Amino acid sequence: QVQLVESGGGAVQPGGSLRLSCAASGIIFRIYAMGWYRQAPGKQRELVATITSGRSTNYADSVKGRFTISRDNAKNTVYLQMNSLKPDDTAVYYCKVDHFKFSDYWGQGTQVTVSS
Repeated sequence: QVQLVESGGGAVQPGGSLRLSCAASGIIFRIYAMGWYRQAPGKQRELVATITSGRSTNYADSVKGRFTISRDNAKNTVYLQMNSLKPDDTAVYYCKVDHFKFSDYWGQGTQVTVSS
C-alpha cells in the first residue's frame, strides 16, 4: 500500500521560509520521480516542482528561484524548501509519485499560509 505523508506546513509572514517533507512508503522510492503540487482555495491543483530519480529538477515559473526540491533516498523522503514566500503561495501542498501507476495516490497534504 502506497502511503505519502506530508509535513512541515504552517503560517508564515511574506518573505519567510518553510521546509516541507514528504515521507513515502510502499514503493521503491529511489527509482521514481517525485513531485510537489499545491491547491489554493477555489483553484485547480497545480504542479510546483518535480525531481527525477537522477535528481534532475523542474519548477513552475511562479516558484523558480525561490523553491528547491530535493530527495533523500535513504529516508524515502522528498523535500520542498520554500524561500521568499508570497501570499500567492498560500495553498495545501501535496507530494506525489510522478508515475502513471500511482496517479490515484495522494497524501493528506500540508497547509501553507502566507499572510502578514
